[in-house]
Amino acid sequence: MAVSAAAAAEPLPRSIFKKFLVMLCSLLMSLYVFYCLADRCQTLPGPIIAAGAASEEDEGGGGEFLGGSAELPPWQAAAARRKRLLQRLKQRRRRQEAAPGAEEPAGGGGSRAGGSGGGAGTAGTLALLLGEGSKRLPQAIIIGVKKGGTRALLEFLRVHPDVRAVGAEPHFFDRNYERGLAWYRELMPRTLEGQITMEKTPSYFVTKEAPARISSMSKGTKLIVLVRDPVTRAISDYTQTLSKKPDIPTFESLTFKNRTTGLIDTSWSAIQIGIYAKHLENWLLHFPIGQILFVSGERLIRDPAGELGRVQDFLGLKRIITDKHFYFNKTKGFPCLKKAEGSSKPHCLGKTKGRTHPDIDQEVVQRLRDFYRPFNMKFYQMTGQDFGWD
Repeated sequence: MAVSAAAAAEPLPRSIFKKFLVMLCSLLMSLYVFYCLADRCQTLPGPIIAAGAASEEDEGGGGEFLGGSAELPPWQAAAARRKRLLQRLKQRRRRQEAAPGAEEPAGGGGSRAGGSGGGAGTAGTLALLLGEGSKRLPQAIIIGVKKGGTRALLEFLRVHPDVRAVGAEPHFFDRNYERGLAWYRELMPRTLEGQITMEKTPSYFVTKEAPARISSMSKGTKLIVLVRDPVTRAISDYTQTLSKKPDIPTFESLTFKNRTTGLIDTSWSAIQIGIYAKHLENWLLHFPIGQILFVSGERLIRDPAGELGRVQDFLGLKRIITDKHFYFNKTKGFPCLKKAEGSSKPHCLGKTKGRTHPDIDQEVVQRLRDFYRPFNMKFYQMTGQDFGWD
């Protein structure tokens, strides 16, 4: 009886031993896999951290990573942030591709150009978000003119994946020059190889010192001047000032030194800015005419894609911005973007743009046209373009 009981108990230690071996092997394998993954994560530039319940299709923007990046070691927290950025960019790309008209051809090779630009833009945006690229001094500057449409032009250009621009006007070459080029460079956005850094400050065009200062920074800087009928520009300039200072004198009284004699007051900035030929002479002392592109403010409204095509050619960029990027806003009276930079929504300039002009005495308007005509003719000759203002 005792012998049979011992015989029955004999297999038990062998069974336990087998289970122990299996568990030990599993533990060792788990430790080895974990060690390999941990070592690989530390050597990769962008480690992939396992997500919890989140997926790439999650519209919430990335979900929780191992209980939240705040609880992770620093290198894992950085990895989590990178993964979230990547997921958001992928989601944005999917929404843009799914949007109506995304595949709409834009004449010739426009559709192909737009498609390739979108991929490059997504990759470039991700690289910049991850802190890659460097800050460079601008290779191109929109130097004028005030109330000519410079803000619209810059917003349109920023749709291009190879253009990076400062949002606010730096006013470096007219107001902040004493701060130095290092300060100016810090204002610039990060750019990747092949991208162009830009800024716009319309007052440069009428600043006497600006041409020499920009030439001193780089003689190869490309300059863009957006011009507009000087009479309409002067009225727009006055309208802006009137919105801020409702108690200023009338446009008519500011236009003349003496209304009786009809002598125009050229010291008033609204009038003085429109003498384009005079200001251009100063720039041609430091830059060849071929290094300056003159954009028509009127054509930018009528045919934004056409004018943007000229600008892209001038900057040496692929023609990615085409008709498919614009729609005409009848309320504002000018074109708007179907999709602004970094957004899938339509975008128009703010309420400060497209203000209704006050009624101006037509006799004063005609007197101004007569005043500007010889300056316009000279400007046409200097630029080789007839802007059709007369």
